[in-house]
Amino acid sequence: MSQYRSSLLRLLDERGYIHQTTDATGLDALAERQIVPGYIGFDPTAPSLHVGSLVQIMLLRRLQQAGHKPIVLMGGGTGKIGDPSFKDEARKLSTHETIAANIASIKRVFANFLTFGDGPTDAVMLDNAEWLDALEYISFLREVGQHFSVNRMLSFDSVKLRLDREQSLSFLEFNYMILQAYDFRELSQRAACRLQMGGSDQWGNIVNGIELTRRMDGVEVYGVTTPLITTADGGKMGKTEKGAIWLNADALSPYDYWQFWRNTQDADVGRFLKLFTDIPLEEIARLEALSGAEINEAKKVLADAATAMAHGEDAARDAAETARRTFEEGAAGEALPTHAVADGTISLVDALVGLGLVASKGEARRLIAGGGARIDGEKADEDCEISVSGEVRISAGKKKHGVLTG
Repeated sequence: MSQYRSSLLRLLDERGYIHQTTDATGLDALAERQIVPGYIGFDPTAPSLHVGSLVQIMLLRRLQQAGHKPIVLMGGGTGKIGDPSFKDEARKLSTHETIAANIASIKRVFANFLTFGDGPTDAVMLDNAEWLDALEYISFLREVGQHFSVNRMLSFDSVKLRLDREQSLSFLEFNYMILQAYDFRELSQRAACRLQMGGSDQWGNIVNGIELTRRMDGVEVYGVTTPLITTADGGKMGKTEKGAIWLNADALSPYDYWQFWRNTQDADVGRFLKLFTDIPLEEIARLEALSGAEINEAKKVLADAATAMAHGEDAARDAAETARRTFEEGAAGEALPTHAVADGTISLVDALVGLGLVASKGEARRLIAGGGARIDGEKADEDCEISVSGEVRISAGKKKHGVLTG
C-alpha cells in the first residue's frame, strides 16, 4: 500500500521511480488539488538520446498519465557548456549548428511517449536557449549570483568528485549548476512549473533551483529524483558490447532495440516492466513470477511493449517476427531440428542428444562444461532441468541450434 494520497506519487512509488523527494508531503498535497506542471531537462550532446535517458522520458509520461503537465526542456543553452555532474572530464564544446541539429533530431522521440498540444495536461517542449542566450552577464551575476555560496557549491558530490581526483573543472562548467537553477526559476515564472525531476545525480542541481526560486520569488517548488538504473549484475543500464542503445531508429534499428530488451537478465524483468512499459502491475506480478525457460515469454512481452512505445506497433511486430524467423530457421533457411518433450521437462544433456546437436551424453557434458551450451541464448550448466511449455531454443556453440517443443 502506497504511503501517498495523490495519484501522481502513488503511481511513481508503485512503479519504482522515486529515489528522493525534497518535500514529499507538500508535493503530494499540491498534486491532489491541482494540475502540476513538471519538467526534466535534456542536453543535446548527440543526435539521439539513449536508453539511459528512458527512465526520465517515462517519468514525464507517468506525470501525464496521472493528469499533470509535462514540460520537456531542451538544453539549447546549457548544452553549450555541458553538465559536469559526475563526469571525469569536460565534454568537448559543441558548435551552435551541431546543437541545433541534435535538438531537431532528438525532438522526434518524444512524440512517441507524450501527447503534445495546447490543453491543460498536454506536453510542451521548450528550449532554455530562449532565455539563457539573452542573459546579460553583469546583470545576471548581480541578480542571481548573490544567491549562491561558492563554499556550498564546492561541497556538492558532483563537484567534489572532480576536485578529489585533481581533474580540471573549468569555470564554465562550474557555472552549469547556476544556469540549471535559473532554468527552474524561469519555468516557474513562464509556465507555472512546480516540479523538477531527474536522475539521482541531479539532486544538487534540483535543490539549487528550488532554493533560488524561493529566495527570488517566494514560490514553493519541488523536486523528485529517480534511482540510478543498473542491471542485476551491477552494470550500467544501456551499456552493451555493441555500444549505446539509441532511441532514434536511424541510430539503432527497431530490431536491435527489441533484442536489447529480449536479452534482459531474469532478475531485471519485473523491474523493467514496471519502469519501461504501461503493462498493469497485476500482469507484471504474474510475468515476473515465471521461472525457468518461461521467463523468456516475459522478456518477449517486455521487448514487444518497449519497442512498440519507442517505434510503433508495426516496428515491434516486425522485430518480433524477424527474431522468430531467426530463432526457428537455420542459416541456410532450412527448419531447425526439433525434439518433442512429452512430460514437460528434460535435462540439458538429454536435450542436446535428442536434438542431434551432439553425438553422445559425454560430448554434451564436455560442451556444457566449456560454456558452449545455451538455452534461449543464455549459458546453462549440466544440472539444468528445462521446463518446456512452448518452444525453447537450444544451442551447441554458435552454429548448431535446435528447438524443444512441449
